[in-house]
Amino acid sequence: MPQTPGYRPLYRQVYDILVNRVVQGAWRPGEALPSEQSLAKELGVSQGTVRKVLDALTAEKLLERRQGKGTYIAEHTQERSLFRFFRIARPGGERLKPARTSETVKVRVARSAERAKLDLDRDARVVEITRTRLIDGQPALHEVIVVPVQLFPGIEKRAGLPNTLYSLYQTDYGINIVAAREEVRADLATAVDQRILGVPAGSPILVIDRVALSLQQRKVEWRVSRVKSEGVVYAVTLT
Repeated sequence: MPQTPGYRPLYRQVYDILVNRVVQGAWRPGEALPSEQSLAKELGVSQGTVRKVLDALTAEKLLERRQGKGTYIAEHTQERSLFRFFRIARPGGERLKPARTSETVKVRVARSAERAKLDLDRDARVVEITRTRLIDGQPALHEVIVVPVQLFPGIEKRAGLPNTLYSLYQTDYGINIVAAREEVRADLATAVDQRILGVPAGSPILVIDRVALSLQQRKVEWRVSRVKSEGVVYAVTLT
């Protein structure tokens, strides 16, 4: 049965309806949405209201406008996800592209810190992905990624996870990563950093603590990256 607006503010009603349709898989990544006129007629609202909602979802990177073609569900391709969420660069602004190398994946009970970060129940289980990534062929990042088993069933059975996981989250699990909260801090390299990244223990290292948020603002991934700091910076453009 088609959804139509109820008794909440009109813009919010239309926004929630379209978001729910995306979450439920009404349109696949890369698929075109009906025209603004068609959506407005179906929902019983003005075309201007629909346009305002589509503009908001485009700004949130859920949709993308294609000149002369229409509005499409944005795809988390490998290239796009790397550009949007990977902020390591050379001094001066040259963005770097990491390559995936060694990786381990296991399922276990969530620890207290993980339950707090991801708002999980006490008996929740998680998938832990530990991997090293290369820059210019050399180990440069060591990552520990934790996701709830409930959201990503069977992900631990996949052979060779992609370099960028967000495209997999979207295409196979219907979870769109639309934002990430990051905390960046300096730390001293540990013996583990020395073994994996080849940096002297006690030398400076960059730590990026990220919680990724889905379209519904649910916390779906906690990732801690330890980065060899020599010759790289964390680059952000403020507008």
